[in-house]
Amino acid sequence: MFRRKASVSKEQAAPPPTERITSVVADGINLRGKLTGSGGVRVEGAFEGEIELDGLLVIGQTGRVTCEQLRARHVIVAGAMRGDILAEKVEIRATGRVWGDVVTVSMSTEEGAFLRGQIQMEGSVELELTPPPTPEPDAEADNSASK
Repeated sequence: MFRRKASVSKEQAAPPPTERITSVVADGINLRGKLTGSGGVRVEGAFEGEIELDGLLVIGQTGRVTCEQLRARHVIVAGAMRGDILAEKVEIRATGRVWGDVVTVSMSTEEGAFLRGQIQMEGSVELELTPPPTPEPDAEADNSASK
């Protein structure tokens, strides 16, 4: 009648690595450039440039992103996004505003969300993410190892 619940392994309890926030651009920070890699990123400040993310991108309520074409596995917009979005899953929250076209497999919006652009639903999306650069062997390490 009162059985102990089976213990949950750490692998089952932890969310997939692409669904966790591992980096934050805080409110008051302005960044320009190219954001690539894997993992989760939350933007509460301002970002302008390119985004290719093999993971979750959250644009928080105070976040502002300007990107010609944002490419990520999962995008949640609660702030402002200017540019197109290519993602497997897109969520626009009630406070979210998007000016651009969206191409996705899964789309959800909350009441009050704003989108000025077109939505194109696909069976699958090819993100064509740039693979991360492989670190080059250190020349000094090679020289010391050969002596």
